[in-house]
Amino acid sequence: MAVDNHQIAADVLPLVGGAENVTIATNCMTRLRLTLKDNSKADLEGLKKVKGVLGAQFSGSQLQVIIGQNVPKVLAEFVAISGVKQGAAVDENLDDAPKEKVQLKDIPNIILDYLSGSMTQLIPLLMAGGLFRTIAAVLGPTMLNVISDTDPTYTFLYTSLYEATFTFIPIYLGYAAAKKIGATPVLGMLLGGALMAPSIVTAATEGTNISVYGFQIAAANYQQTVLPIILSVPVLYAVEKFFKKHMPDVLSTVFTPFCTMIVTIPIAFIVLAPIGNEIGNVIANALFSLADLGGIGTLIVMAVLGAFWQLFVVAGMHMPVILLAQVQIIAAGYDPFVFVSTNCAMAAVWGCAFGAFLKMKNPDEKGLAIGYVISAIAGGVTEPALFGILLRFRRTMLGMFIGGAIGAVFSGIVGVTYYLAGGASNFLVFTNYLQGGQMNTILAIAGMAISFVIAAIVVFLTGFSKEELAEMEA
Repeated sequence: MAVDNHQIAADVLPLVGGAENVTIATNCMTRLRLTLKDNSKADLEGLKKVKGVLGAQFSGSQLQVIIGQNVPKVLAEFVAISGVKQGAAVDENLDDAPKEKVQLKDIPNIILDYLSGSMTQLIPLLMAGGLFRTIAAVLGPTMLNVISDTDPTYTFLYTSLYEATFTFIPIYLGYAAAKKIGATPVLGMLLGGALMAPSIVTAATEGTNISVYGFQIAAANYQQTVLPIILSVPVLYAVEKFFKKHMPDVLSTVFTPFCTMIVTIPIAFIVLAPIGNEIGNVIANALFSLADLGGIGTLIVMAVLGAFWQLFVVAGMHMPVILLAQVQIIAAGYDPFVFVSTNCAMAAVWGCAFGAFLKMKNPDEKGLAIGYVISAIAGGVTEPALFGILLRFRRTMLGMFIGGAIGAVFSGIVGVTYYLAGGASNFLVFTNYLQGGQMNTILAIAGMAISFVIAAIVVFLTGFSKEELAEMEA
């Protein structure tokens, strides 16, 4: 049965307090995200009962209605029905809109939203750049041996295009982070470019100091770094906002960007970039140290990630781990266990949905279940399966726990390594491992297959009580 996106939007609108209660309407990959004037007007239980809605919850001050991959179409219908402008900012002068002050408990969510919102914009770039090297690895001597590692085509793909992506990360991320928080994006790019200017890189290579307004500081190479620019852009935003407010209009076009940069640059070079660089080093060393422990220590960590990762996703606790792993890959070029484990966890969810499809008898339920499988494998989105199967029938979680853990441990034992910071999460997930050679890819697929099969078997055998099966038949 076709999904009626218009009806979903029409059913959701009154349950969030009507159009007059919505100030911002937007979406992520699977969720309709609404900022409301009065959160108490939202009927969460009513939203969960709407046909086509998989769940509803508040994350911080934002209402998230879980839809699935058709959420952009639902958003378009919602905007058309309600008249709410997509992504429109809250009008602070509205008399009937309560002015919310940032509370201490909101700060972690604000930070994570800034970090994830900035990094997410780079996913297409990271995927494209990583795949250049992946194609070279497939064609090169470690796999198909079509071209040698001295062939100009191999060098162009494996080195030049890859470097074009990852060397200039501070510039790309400067743009994305500035756009995320409302600063001028090209000034974010300029700030990123300043951090990795050739003279700075040369000084860092030679181990000499640079002079920033007379202050002598040790030069550092910020190419392929994430945190220095991430820490610096909020300062750029604050400084630019100050000058926009106080600079005379006749001078603003020229002197607002100039004054913004002349104030932000020393703060970035002297304070924020070194701090960000050091934090990045600590993160990378911590991840490598954990991986280097070997033996039972690493396998326990991988088992935990494989078993419980999707619960972290449901709880919104997954972004810090993802961000740390992405920083690791951008800096070092590979990840020895985080994404290896989480991909097994993802495959286990695929298996749970497939096991449910095999067990269910009700045609409507079977149709939904196979839809979740297709959505996950083809689109790389596990939330429909999570909310439609695992959180609805809690016993099915056992399949996710067992399958994800065993697949992750197997992958850890055989030494599977992951390579793409923004890699595919659907059936093309195997491309994330190709840089490690043919055997690395085969073993990665084997680990995910183990998770899938075990999860499906466990769900088929133990995932549903007799009462649940009977209720579905009723």
